[in-house]
Amino acid sequence: MIAARKLTKRFRARRGEVTAVDGVDFDIGTGEFVGYVGPNGAGKSTTIKMMCGVLVPTSGDVRVDGLDPSTDRRRLTSRMGVVFGQRSSLWWDLPLRDSFDLVGRLYRMPRGELARRLDDLTGLLDLGPLLDVPVRALSLGQRMRGELAAAILPRPVVLVLDEPTIGLDVEAKAAVRTFLAEMNRAEGTTVVLTTHDLGDIVQLCRRILIIDKGRVIYDGTVDGLKERLGVGRAVVVDLLADGGVDVDGATVVRSEGRRHWLQVPRDQRVPDVVGRLLDAYEVEDLTVEEPDIEDVIRRIYREGAVADGR
Repeated sequence: MIAARKLTKRFRARRGEVTAVDGVDFDIGTGEFVGYVGPNGAGKSTTIKMMCGVLVPTSGDVRVDGLDPSTDRRRLTSRMGVVFGQRSSLWWDLPLRDSFDLVGRLYRMPRGELARRLDDLTGLLDLGPLLDVPVRALSLGQRMRGELAAAILPRPVVLVLDEPTIGLDVEAKAAVRTFLAEMNRAEGTTVVLTTHDLGDIVQLCRRILIIDKGRVIYDGTVDGLKERLGVGRAVVVDLLADGGVDVDGATVVRSEGRRHWLQVPRDQRVPDVVGRLLDAYEVEDLTVEEPDIEDVIRRIYREGAVADGR
């Protein structure tokens, strides 16, 4: 559905040329839900804008549903939905219903199809009580649900989401995430998500692309990222008696009374460490924790890891 080959974008600056995207390659298949993440200034938004046809690549190539976004932008618009968390595509002073009606007219949707589609989305996103409310009077979470409905009203084959949960409270985030997961499953929409909220990535994406300094430094699953670039798993143990812990194959990183946190490096088997722990101490409770995705990604940014897992 989306293919990038040596995709590059340079900008002129006072100090010379700045390379925002530097030879990026990736393929995104039909129906995939992909997270595209990186620190500020990494090149995420520039890539997205080239995918949408807003920017023209300096060199290289990108295709979306077989189209060149920069030359086939009008045709692509009918196949792509875009949501920017910090910008609105709704009409500020009009009731939400009128915004949806205008979207339907822009995309030349038959009235019957528009009504059926809007009825479905109204139920899924709980928009019924909001349809006659001006957009300016909606809360951020309510407006974001409206933005999502407007973006997918014409049934796009590709949906690009740029920070769709920014500023939302916990309940609103949960509602948006649930809807996106169900839409991707039921309609097979290809979704590209850029976000700084790693909860979005963990809960929604089966694949993650990490970009830094204009280059893709990781392309794989979230679990694969933890496995290849994590710092190992942690064992949290509660002993029956006070005292320290010393077990081969693990390092104690924290202790509070009878509770101890042990770090198990990737080259050690957790079952072996747990077995030695149970043989040496009387244990009241024990849990094994997976590496935290935020810690893993912070490590990548800090150490400049590359796609081969170095």
